[in-house]
Amino acid sequence: MVEKMTRPLGILMLDTAFERPVGDVGNAASWPFRVLYKRVEGAVARKVVSGQDDDLLEAFIAAGQELVSEGAFALTTSCGFLALRQSQLSARLAVPVATSSLLQIPSLSLTLPKGKTVGVITYDRASLTERHFQEVGVNDIPPIAGLPSGGAFHGLIEGGMQYNAQALADELAMTVEDLLQHHSNIGALVFECTNLPPFSSGISRTFGLPVFDILTLGKWLHSSQPDV
Repeated sequence: MVEKMTRPLGILMLDTAFERPVGDVGNAASWPFRVLYKRVEGAVARKVVSGQDDDLLEAFIAAGQELVSEGAFALTTSCGFLALRQSQLSARLAVPVATSSLLQIPSLSLTLPKGKTVGVITYDRASLTERHFQEVGVNDIPPIAGLPSGGAFHGLIEGGMQYNAQALADELAMTVEDLLQHHSNIGALVFECTNLPPFSSGISRTFGLPVFDILTLGKWLHSSQPDV
């Protein structure tokens, strides 16, 4: 069988340095096709999550242009909070741009049975605002649960702690369980945080729900490519 030749997906990366195992957006082995990475200097996690990254817009655009010049057919990012920049980036880059896994919510909502809704797991509940959802075409804010501010994920991403897969998996499972206890009508989950996909299949098995994340978004983008 002749392998299908495709162009790579470009990924705009935050300026971070923690471990990224298979499943994480920043590990090329997470993807069943070629990806290209471009780090945006100064785009530290807290600055982007808090929405205080206006001064980095031109740097993100420049990085996106570099990825396009290197052959990227579409672009995504390593932080779901860049949903806030969806319209700005897509307007100025020459290929499709999907900043955040949250972009999947509108179409996913249409597929669910009557009475069911999408639930969102986010890195930081307090920082995920109505503006983020408006940028990705979501008018009705879905049920949301945030990872604990003093927990394992925050310690890894912002606190310099070592990667502890079991602690991360346990923390995520507790967060999902709490969300489902408060919202029994959830029919699917969307993970905003791009560091959660290593645990997506485990969460899906444990709670019996489909899980959508940055990898499902990137694979959807990739599926649109013609043979080259």
